[in-house]
Amino acid sequence: MTLAVAEAAAQGDRSENAEYTYGKRRLREIDRRVRFLRKRLDGMVVVNQAPTDRNKVYFGAWVTLESDDGAHSRYRVVGPDEFDREPGYISMDSPLGRALLRRSLDDAVTVELPGGSRTLIIVEIDYGLPTTQLERS
Repeated sequence: MTLAVAEAAAQGDRSENAEYTYGKRRLREIDRRVRFLRKRLDGMVVVNQAPTDRNKVYFGAWVTLESDDGAHSRYRVVGPDEFDREPGYISMDSPLGRALLRRSLDDAVTVELPGGSRTLIIVEIDYGLPTTQLERS
């Protein structure tokens, strides 16, 4: 990006040079994003072990839920900054993630969704690898 701005600047009058103006604006946006990410990194903590109370849902838990019709779904509660999201990962800041946090086995959680509220039962809490990863091992 800096090379593009330098090339645009070399073209002469910068006041009427759209490429130069756009390039400088884009560099400011990138710098702003880098500053934001650096601040976020300073406050992050790597969680590499299960909590002492494994009977409650915390960050990193795999949670199996049962709906009213008996269907099961499995989700992993992850942080809002997870950038390599896999299928089944939900943010702890999402409505479902917030509803699950600190809940126990067999608790009913009600989640407000655009189509109305939905009640789910926690049938399993696991802090190990998902079954798909265990099968690959």
